[in-house]
Amino acid sequence: MRAAFYERTGEACEVLQYGELPDPEPGPGEVRIKLSRSGVNPSDVKQRAGRGVRTMPFPRIIPHSDGAGVIDAVGSGVDANRIGQRVWTWNAAYKRRNGTAAQYVTLPQEQAVDLPDCVSDDAGACFGIPALTALHALLTDGGIAGQRVLVAGGAGAVGYYAIQFARMLGAVDVIATVSSVEKEALARDAGATHCINYRTVPVADAVLEATRGAGVDRVIEVDVASNAELDLKAVAEGGTWVVYGSREREFKLPFLPLIDRAVLARFFSVYRLAAPARDTAIRVLQVWLRNNQVRHLIAECYPLSEIARAHNKVASGEVTGNVVLAVG
Repeated sequence: MRAAFYERTGEACEVLQYGELPDPEPGPGEVRIKLSRSGVNPSDVKQRAGRGVRTMPFPRIIPHSDGAGVIDAVGSGVDANRIGQRVWTWNAAYKRRNGTAAQYVTLPQEQAVDLPDCVSDDAGACFGIPALTALHALLTDGGIAGQRVLVAGGAGAVGYYAIQFARMLGAVDVIATVSSVEKEALARDAGATHCINYRTVPVADAVLEATRGAGVDRVIEVDVASNAELDLKAVAEGGTWVVYGSREREFKLPFLPLIDRAVLARFFSVYRLAAPARDTAIRVLQVWLRNNQVRHLIAECYPLSEIARAHNKVASGEVTGNVVLAVG
């Protein structure tokens, strides 16, 4: 099979290779997926760059956890009727040597989820990390029905889904931060009721103005190291602060605002969701997908052979939406 891989960490153009590797065969309880698309996420880029990793966990790594394709073979214990099923993947490369940046991947059968006919393969390669991150951030700790929600980075891969999902889950107001007029248009298209350009307006002040001084009931944060101070000003008393990302490995939190407002701080990684939480998010998402209720924001699609270019695009931080690779 054709595959992209690396055998040491470093710059994309220096370590990513493209070539032929043996076709994998499914083991017991596994399916083999003939992939058409592979999703590129910031965590994939950071892992390849060696951020936070002292040594390679495997001698060779095929990256990327998200992908879409068709099951073409099954291992023992798996219903043969799954052959020919269109699916999307989650955690394909998490603690595993072979992810979705290849023509084939083998996975435990539960990590291959039915992809409805009305959903494109491009979109299917965006669910495992961006969509499930957005959905869990909204479902956790009682959900957001009837609440006011602030979504940081409303035109980003996670943010665009989070705005839609918040409205679908019953939020009364969804405030999004953006950095340009173009991104504001995307956030409003997703369903944001208010947009705040964080490059030109003090975000916390604008949130309090939009909520008549009450603040928001939940913050969905992509970069806690940069935004912790404004988040704590914007969240209402008894509110929930949900964090899934940070540009820096370390940051400081002020104690008094947290305890005075009785803020619930929830930090999570979508890779490490408990099975019940993941199952709930997948179940909710699948209903919306089958009903064709979700919009998808695909920023770029590159051929698999140009994986280094795709990684550099994601690393630039200038991407609006998701980046995918065309595998087949």
